[in-house]
Amino acid sequence: MPLVNKITADDVIDALASGLADFRKAPVYGLAIGALFAAGGLFVILSAAALKMSYLSYPAAAGFVLIGPFAAVGLYEVSRRLSTGEELSWSAILGTMWAQKSRELSWMAFVVLFIQIMWMYQVRLLLALFLGFKSFATFDEFLTEVITTPEGLMFLAVGHVVGAILSLILFSLTVISFPLLLEEDRDFITAMITSVRAVVTSPIPMIGWALVVTALLIVSMVPAFLGLIVVLPVLGHTTWHLYKKCVVIPEESSQGAVN
Repeated sequence: MPLVNKITADDVIDALASGLADFRKAPVYGLAIGALFAAGGLFVILSAAALKMSYLSYPAAAGFVLIGPFAAVGLYEVSRRLSTGEELSWSAILGTMWAQKSRELSWMAFVVLFIQIMWMYQVRLLLALFLGFKSFATFDEFLTEVITTPEGLMFLAVGHVVGAILSLILFSLTVISFPLLLEEDRDFITAMITSVRAVVTSPIPMIGWALVVTALLIVSMVPAFLGLIVVLPVLGHTTWHLYKKCVVIPEESSQGAVN
């Protein structure tokens, strides 16, 4: 099993500084991946509007950002190559991402997808429980119902509590597992256990980082997801450096980096 270090808030700040440095060193990769992710979020919102389900725009957008750890795989590879001095090229980055289809990291995509499906089902369940089976023609009509009625306010309260629990579960399972599986040829169960151990070992700094990530993602989504173009790469690079601070691979079992 990988060894897990206890980290402090200073380690998180140092990882953030390293993440910003990586973004400045190779901005083209971060901006391109961030732009694709932002375009995906915008597509989700426009799809909800086209299907006349605009009242699901907010929960759908919140659910979409849950796939951030998977979308950041390319960013982890950029940071890994910067730290080892390996060549940076689109063929190398995309080749590494494509290679994950036959490795354990691909199973983590199913874990993320499962949590996202649970997210959307709990939204529909809470809508039915608190607002009945009403239909809303526009998002403004839905928003008015939610913030001006006792049932709507209860829906918001319970929904955010349940959403926070699901987000914490997903964060605990993925914050370390994705970069670990990129660098090491291990099974995804071991990776998830290691990720949870990292959060349990250093709960205050890790949960504090989760709150920072949540706040930055919320702010970045406000201007039509445009903030994600910069925020996602910075968070991705920072997560890589946080992983390197949290986890130590025993030399005798290390498989080396995946090229």
